[in-house]
Amino acid sequence: MDLGVSAGDPTADLTAGDPAGDPTCDPAVGDPTCDPAAGDPTCDPAGDPTCDPTAADPTTGDPTTANPTAGDPTTGDPTSDDPTAGRDPLLFLQALQTRWPTKELQQLREEAWQGFAALDDPLTGLLDMLEGGRTGGGQGRSLQAWVACELQRWLQAQPLSLRLAPGSPQLGQLQARAAGVLAGSPLSLTELLVSIFRLQDADRSLLLDHIDRLHERGKFKEAILLSTKLKLQPELDLEKMSTPLLLQNKMNLVERYVDGFPDLQRKLLVLMDSWCQPGFDIRDVARRFPTLTAARLEKLSPKPLSRQVLWLLGRCGMDPALCSNVINQQHLGTLQYLCYKRFVEGSLSQENWADHVRDLVGQSEWLQDRLLQLLASHCGVAMTARCALDLSLPEGRLPATVANELSRLRLQERMVQAGRSLEKPSCKDRSSYYQLPIAREDICFLATWEDLARHGPELLQPGGVVGVDLEWRPLFQAARRPCASLVQLAVEGRVLLLDVPRLAQPPGGRGAQALSQLLGQLFSDLSITKLGYGMAGDLRSLGASCPTLADAEKQMRGVLDLQQVHRQMRLAGVPGPVVDAAGAPRGLSLLVQQVLGKPLDKAEQLSNWDLRPLREEQLIYAATDAYCLLEVYRVLCQDPARFHLSMNLAKSLGPRRSSRSGAQEPPGRQEAPPSPQQVPAAVDEGAAPEVSAKDFHVVCDSMLQGLARSLRCLGVDVRVLGAGEDHRRAAEIARLEGRIILTSGLPYHKLQAQVGAGRCLSVDCSLKAREQARAVLRHFNVRVTLSDVFSRCQVCNCDQYLKVSKDMMKHLMQLNGHHEDPSGMGEGADVALPVPGPQRVERGVCGDRQPSSELPAGEETTPREDRQGTGSAPEPAPRDCAYDPPCRWLEASDLQTITPATLGNGTRLQLAGVPAGVLWRPGQWPFYCCTGCGKVFWEGSHLGRLTAHFHEVLETPPPQLL
Repeated sequence: MDLGVSAGDPTADLTAGDPAGDPTCDPAVGDPTCDPAAGDPTCDPAGDPTCDPTAADPTTGDPTTANPTAGDPTTGDPTSDDPTAGRDPLLFLQALQTRWPTKELQQLREEAWQGFAALDDPLTGLLDMLEGGRTGGGQGRSLQAWVACELQRWLQAQPLSLRLAPGSPQLGQLQARAAGVLAGSPLSLTELLVSIFRLQDADRSLLLDHIDRLHERGKFKEAILLSTKLKLQPELDLEKMSTPLLLQNKMNLVERYVDGFPDLQRKLLVLMDSWCQPGFDIRDVARRFPTLTAARLEKLSPKPLSRQVLWLLGRCGMDPALCSNVINQQHLGTLQYLCYKRFVEGSLSQENWADHVRDLVGQSEWLQDRLLQLLASHCGVAMTARCALDLSLPEGRLPATVANELSRLRLQERMVQAGRSLEKPSCKDRSSYYQLPIAREDICFLATWEDLARHGPELLQPGGVVGVDLEWRPLFQAARRPCASLVQLAVEGRVLLLDVPRLAQPPGGRGAQALSQLLGQLFSDLSITKLGYGMAGDLRSLGASCPTLADAEKQMRGVLDLQQVHRQMRLAGVPGPVVDAAGAPRGLSLLVQQVLGKPLDKAEQLSNWDLRPLREEQLIYAATDAYCLLEVYRVLCQDPARFHLSMNLAKSLGPRRSSRSGAQEPPGRQEAPPSPQQVPAAVDEGAAPEVSAKDFHVVCDSMLQGLARSLRCLGVDVRVLGAGEDHRRAAEIARLEGRIILTSGLPYHKLQAQVGAGRCLSVDCSLKAREQARAVLRHFNVRVTLSDVFSRCQVCNCDQYLKVSKDMMKHLMQLNGHHEDPSGMGEGADVALPVPGPQRVERGVCGDRQPSSELPAGEETTPREDRQGTGSAPEPAPRDCAYDPPCRWLEASDLQTITPATLGNGTRLQLAGVPAGVLWRPGQWPFYCCTGCGKVFWEGSHLGRLTAHFHEVLETPPPQLL
């Protein structure tokens, strides 16, 4: 009997039965035929010996006692009269198929091994079964994958002497047939065929032809995964393989495809960069793939695509010059920001502005032209000419009026050089800003280890209080982490400025050791109170400059981050200035104004902190930023009630992280008494007329996606600008549809002038989305009731749903290739079930009753809760619901097509997002589908959480648990 096992074939290796050596039977490799959570209920390790890699012999489970020629597991007679052990592979498959529904897997395995031994050529027989059983549907495919997996194990138990020579005609013929079978095989079966028939060593032309056929059939994901496994990337066209996946937002698969191939990585970066050039329309690319039904073009607009390119650029370590379009657009965004800071806010000095812009623009004519356009929009001819002079812009690129003014300025400069003097510019009046209360000689600049040894003891006094701040040169980009240039440490009456670049070099030198020792001792001393504002980000930049301090954040003891305290003050409604005004104080400057009466002067914030020597203005600014922390802390401790703080700040000390890390809540927040003014509005709140949630219509810019989802959860009609869509579009929508504009930052100043008074609100981006939503609802006096909750789809804003019975959902999923599997949880939609009205009560895992409602897929259900027959008690059926959601049942007549499941309006149901485990939940709970986008929702526990989060704005208290 020729088993068709070739020399060097891993399937003939008796040690390959170990999961470490057999990728086809390792759940971590991704084979659902052997993964109890991946879609095959027949492979449960708890009750199925077929998933035990050591069970080579179905009668004993011991590969050392297996009889490779055993047709009958009890006699070893291959000529057994067992009707299932015939020599016809198709009859053999039919015999197994009759027993498959019983799921008596031990008996199935015994009969399968008898059948394998009775076949003249098991490998040829497997191909016959796969070719003849393609019409078997979902159940047939599951059986085929199981048979292939069992054959793989059976072959592992056979003698090594039974093998085919590499390159033999018989092996080549088998590989050719296997490549043909791949065209109609699911990905799980493909993995097995590649391993069994050693397709990685087959004729490359066969495999490339198969990849082409997959592409022609629209199987783009399967094509790229298979070509990655078989290492075919260098022989395939990168643009052809990657474009469909990029259009479907499957960047992770494309990254895996080019991983390890620098030439392909460069080509991918050039391709993606070409999509970022001005005027490029990604829809032209999408039209080349009409079969794509899940294209997500909004993810390929210039801004999000540029972020992906920059991330990939850094990950691959490629030259940024490859991506000129992305880099230019990034620099243009930085120019816009710098011009806003200089000419709108006025918070950036001309000297600092020119320093950054000069480095940014360089000799790029494209950026020079864009800069001149920005200058023309922000300032007059005289200032534009002054900027052109400071930046040494080519005179030939200037408008005539600017060129004439530039000539006049140059003439004035020559007059100064000849002995004349221009009128001295007036100094900036700083009386309206917080003034450093110590003398200049009490600001010490420390640049050597001797300086640290001399002044270090001042910082390490037990019971002392030290203000900590850091400065670094702004990067204006997220490409890399900034490195600290200066550490400011303030104690009563003195500020020490530590020159990090000089002290940290060379690594391991006396300066670096002294710096690390001093800061390490200071940060870890619990008896010394360290004050900061957003210290997590500061300490990360310190770690980037001095690797020995990379874990400084974890070592911190006795820390009070005043940013956390400031956030608590904002939530409690502490009065402050109108934050919408251009140049209004923010962050630490706002805290200083609220506590000490005057804001900080932030003119030097964005200066070049790598410059040496530092200018006098920079030294004063750095010392002020650290010393003001001491004075703010002193005032807050003296009168915490004045600032709505319900606790002594000293009790907040501990290894807390700043709110930037998202790891901790504000200190004492849980103890703060509830107040109707807990969330501040952006402008003074008046007695605005009450409006219901369903009658409240807003438009959000693309930066407020989280706020938009939160408001939709509460029934508010929210339109959101697409990524990269011009902010001016929000004003057009607001005027046409009578909507309120919600925005933040620079767009606010442009949009508020285009709509009526009170029709544009600037949102505080330092708050979380839920807090922003509460602020908006209070500001506009919006009434929200339980019937509004989840009355709109969070994804598309649609308010029309269809109710789908569990039986119909099972039927649709089966017809569309999504098998019922009590163990598979699948990928869930990151959304919640839109069911307005009262809640239903269900029993939780531990028997406690909890509010039930709309749950993001995969968040609530677990295999233990949802599977039946696993040994755990079935979950009690839910109580009857007090009301029925206002939507009708989905009927067959509502479907335009069943495969794929498409509604009459053309919306395709997104069945892939429904975990199979949800279908096995007890009871007849319905599903709900959004008629706008096709998202499918089901009941979970989200309603209870949502009503708890928004109980302050709901008209009625959260539902009572039974």
